[in-house]
Amino acid sequence: MLNKIDLSRTDLNLLMLFEVVLEERHVGRAAERLSLSPSAVSHGLGRLRRLLNDPLFIRHPKGLNPTERALELAAPVAEILDRVRAVVAGAEPFDPDRSKRRFVVGAVDGIGSVVLPGLVAAVGRAAPGITIGVRSIFPNEVDEMLDQRVVDLALAPVLTLPVRFVARELYTEDFVIGARAGHPLLERPTLEDYCAASHLLVAQRADGRGFVDDVLAARGLSRRVALTVPSFMWALAVLAETDLVGAMPRCLIARHGPRAGVAAAEPPIPLRSDTIAAVTVKAAMADPGVAWLVDRVVEAVGG
Repeated sequence: MLNKIDLSRTDLNLLMLFEVVLEERHVGRAAERLSLSPSAVSHGLGRLRRLLNDPLFIRHPKGLNPTERALELAAPVAEILDRVRAVVAGAEPFDPDRSKRRFVVGAVDGIGSVVLPGLVAAVGRAAPGITIGVRSIFPNEVDEMLDQRVVDLALAPVLTLPVRFVARELYTEDFVIGARAGHPLLERPTLEDYCAASHLLVAQRADGRGFVDDVLAARGLSRRVALTVPSFMWALAVLAETDLVGAMPRCLIARHGPRAGVAAAEPPIPLRSDTIAAVTVKAAMADPGVAWLVDRVVEAVGG
């Protein structure tokens, strides 16, 4: 627990400085964001180092590297600042009719294209002055993006969430076989024919292996991945004009498949299933604007 001497030496501005330096990893860029001189940022870092008894950031030719202690402090400092921001934001009631706020939503591929059309409609009806920016994120980035407040909330599969986060479940997403409308495999996809087909894989890496390969390998089977692409929307365009088949999110195919000329069939073996949620930091839910946005996301999917 901090004693009175520690608290008397603690300046909230130092925590904000720590937050920005951790995000930028560079004194000059941090100074620009904070409207300070580089020497003022360096002076503030010196005060933080003495206060916390740790170097916090180590210089290298391209900027600063955080120490292990700095990385450990990232989440608790972010939570403290989130609570302060929520208190300040709550001083004036949030009025969606008059608000001109801009929210940033992080969306994992295949989820944003399902949720965002309904979200835009829901926000437009209730708050015509509010704007939304969308940032593409990967599932393994959700914690970092929320902790650093790069995004106000994330649309992502619910995996293992630290206790500092809260998730509102939106829908369950499973995977089906996607292929061009009229593809012969869609009529009656046997396991043998499915393995023999040429596959499209959606993955961050281009190594040609995904979760379907793990499912097949557990049964002593394999497949040929002919093409790897980085997003499901790219996959829709490719599947529509080739004979490739791909494991695709059911909800994505239902919403966008008919327009793209892509149809779906049940896979011959069960593939993965994920709970999709709107995730944010618990402290951020004290901000009426963020809480309102989460409600609009739930509304957008009919929750």
